[in-house]
Amino acid sequence: MRNTVTFLILCGVILALAHIACGVGSPEELVIAAYLEANADRLAQPAGADDTPVTFVVEPGETAGEIAARLKELGLISDAELFRRYVQYHKLDAGIEAGEFTLRQTMTIPEIAMALQKGHRPEQEITIREGLRLEEVALAVASQTTIPQDEFLALVTTGWHNAGLAFDFLTTLPPTATLEGFLFPDTYRLPEDATARDLVERMLSTFDARVTLDMRTAAANHGLDVYKLVTLASIVEREAVLDEERPLIAGVYHNRLTSGWFLGACPTVQYALGTPEDWWPQFTLEATQIDSPYNTYRHLGLPPGPICSPGLASIRASAYPAETDYYFFMVDCTKDDGSHLFAVTQEEHNRNYERCGGQSP
Repeated sequence: MRNTVTFLILCGVILALAHIACGVGSPEELVIAAYLEANADRLAQPAGADDTPVTFVVEPGETAGEIAARLKELGLISDAELFRRYVQYHKLDAGIEAGEFTLRQTMTIPEIAMALQKGHRPEQEITIREGLRLEEVALAVASQTTIPQDEFLALVTTGWHNAGLAFDFLTTLPPTATLEGFLFPDTYRLPEDATARDLVERMLSTFDARVTLDMRTAAANHGLDVYKLVTLASIVEREAVLDEERPLIAGVYHNRLTSGWFLGACPTVQYALGTPEDWWPQFTLEATQIDSPYNTYRHLGLPPGPICSPGLASIRASAYPAETDYYFFMVDCTKDDGSHLFAVTQEEHNRNYERCGGQSP
């Protein structure tokens, strides 16, 4: 382990020397950045599976290194040096206050670092499930926390542009984009007086930690930046039920994109038709005539942006799609488990359609 860390540090030094003339950060910051990038997967991995609350007290004057050592002793983190470097790089060490905190083994290093930014207060908990569109997330936030729905919605639609949210991946978003797709589905614990910004920062921090550099690089090799990756993953999220089918469904869409075909994704039409009365209305063939840039039956390529918040499984599947000859899929009407019938040709797809009681086009 020591040799590995030494190697990474040397790599960071070389990178620093190569960029220092361009003014890209200080040499120390570049070394730490290289170290954190090499350990991105470990940052996203909790120290354990025990969700029992642990009371952790930060004493006045304690350094980040001392705090990290005690966190490791309690089994709340697996690597004290990684924690110390993370809070140093993100300038969170100065924000750690003396006080009493409630932590858990199931929290990642970024989540613990954020939790230590405020002293102990009564907690509130919120769970955001996969596949919710922005308006549904805002409703879930309001129903589970004290954060007003309108306040949250205003921040994630337009307010975030001027909120100073420091996440590099946000630079891939178009100027008019909302945070649709980037509010990572998970369970979050917040102080009693949490604001919309508190929650959004935690959601974006979790996204940043879970969607690793390897995933982003794999997606780039398929011609997808982070925004396009999340857009595709959001469609996969709404289509897939079984985890084992997610890479196959993503593979179908990659084939269609590469071949210049219409995606023909039902959830994008449902997104376009959604209203507060029914955000995901029943899909019909007539609905494919709707005039919307989200109608992937009439507009080539990906829709303008994500249609929901995808989970990690759908994001991973979209970054690492299955290599397949399939260009079509539909729900398997012979089963009741959410599985699909896949086809290579239009003729084969038509036969599946007829088999399920439909009529071929």
